Formats: sequence, structure tokens, C-alpha cells
Amino acid sequence: MMVIEIFGIAILAGIVGSVLGLGGGIVVTPALTMLFGVDIKHAIGASIISVIATSSGSAIAYIRDRITNLRVGMFLEVATTVGAITGAFIGGLMAPSVLYIIFGVLLMYSAYAMLKKTKQELPQEVPLHPVAARLNLQGEYYDKALQKSVSYNVDRVYSGFGVMYGAGVISGLLGIGSGSFKVMAMDVFMKLPLKVSSATSNFMMGVTGAASAGVYLFRGEINPFYAAPVALGVLIGATVGARIMQRMKSRTIRKIFIPVMAYVAIQMILQGLGIKLL
Repeated sequence: MMVIEIFGIAILAGIVGSVLGLGGGIVVTPALTMLFGVDIKHAIGASIISVIATSSGSAIAYIRDRITNLRVGMFLEVATTVGAITGAFIGGLMAPSVLYIIFGVLLMYSAYAMLKKTKQELPQEVPLHPVAARLNLQGEYYDKALQKSVSYNVDRVYSGFGVMYGAGVISGLLGIGSGSFKVMAMDVFMKLPLKVSSATSNFMMGVTGAASAGVYLFRGEINPFYAAPVALGVLIGATVGARIMQRMKSRTIRKIFIPVMAYVAIQMILQGLGIKLL
């Protein structure tokens, strides 16, 4: 019965993760620990598997329909990777609580910035940054909700790269996922359409998750009893979520994403202050 319940929650996690570009971990980890009393290490291990499954389930549809911007994804992966290495090195130089508060405040600011764009379906009059032009980061996709092709530019490349570097630092230092930072960097700073940001974030998290899964497996923190139903459920949910997302308007996705981002931000700030939030 427990396996069936975990499987059902994993399907929900896959749908949410695929639509919002956050991976399934934002649902899987608290569900396993609070509802089933799973040890936090095994919950995080299953969460890593859920991130890979979310990416695998949604990547095919998003890449096939050219919503994922592979060039932007691989470009920002450089920042995340370098940031993660930096985070590992400075682990003893800076208190994690300080970083929690800094990035929590940054997420709150980004949630506010996104709140001001809730009535905006697509970015308007976005200039093409010289670096984006040189790297050919701009793109085009067909929006099934709007029933038209959408061309877009990429702006503020340095800001987006910097946010992704910071996300890598905090991810490497604190061992947390950074899906919300990925979407934020592309939507708020680089001004990509929200659907492109979500799809590209899903692609990037799969790369990051695959790279770190081996470490968790080596530590013995991936328990097949939990990871198997999570992987299968999230894979099914992500496949369904990819279809749902393409039929939704960006304004609807943004209205769902903002409270989730605000919750993560509050959780990080309270964690930095030493206050536990369930």
C-alpha cells in the first residue's frame, strides 16, 4: 500500500515538476519525509532520481516541439557547473545560513518581479544582447495554446549567467536543487518566454541530476524501495505534464509558479535564521 501511495504522489510530482520546470523533488522530498517518515537522506536520494525522471519524461516532448533552447541550456550549465565547484571549495569560508538568506531574498525579489508580469503572456520588445547574437541563443517555437509561432530574443546574458553561477554555488555548498533559480534566470533576467524557461530548466536539471546521482548511489542513499516507484511515477507524470504545459497559457503557469517560488524563498530565509518550516 505504501508503494502505491508513493507511486501516486510521484505522478503528481512529475506533473508539477514538468509544468513548472522545477523537477519533482519539490514534492517528493517533503512528501516522503512528512507523510511516510522516510529518512531525509533516502528522501533526497529519491528526489535526485525524480529530477532525472522528470527531465527524461518531458525532454522528449519539449525538444521535439523545439520549446527547449538547447544552446541557452548548455551555456548556462557552464555557469552552474563552475558555481558548484566554487561552492564545494568555499564551503568552509562562508556560513551556509548567510547564503540561505541571500538567495531567499533574491527569490522573493524575483517572485515580486514575476508578479508584475502576471498579465503578460509573452515578453515584449526584448533587445538581442550582443553575446546572445554571437552565440545564436535566440529562438522560435510553436505555442499550442496561442496557436502561433513565437520568436524571441535573449537579453541580459551576463545577469542570467551570474544568477546561474550563484545557483551553482548554493547547490554545491548546500546540496539543494536550483530549478527555481534556473527558471528565474531565464524568465526574469534573460527575458525568455516562460514556457521556454520551464522546458530548458527541465533539460538542464536532468544533466545536473545525472551527474550527481552517482555520488548518492555510492553513498548508499538511493533506496530502491523508494526510488523505484518514485522514478516510474514521476516519469509518467512528467510525460503527462509536458502535454498539459503546452496547452496552458504562460500567464496561468506564472500564477502557479509565483506562490511556489515564494514558498521556497520563505523556507530558505527561515532555514538561514535557524527556524524549521514544514
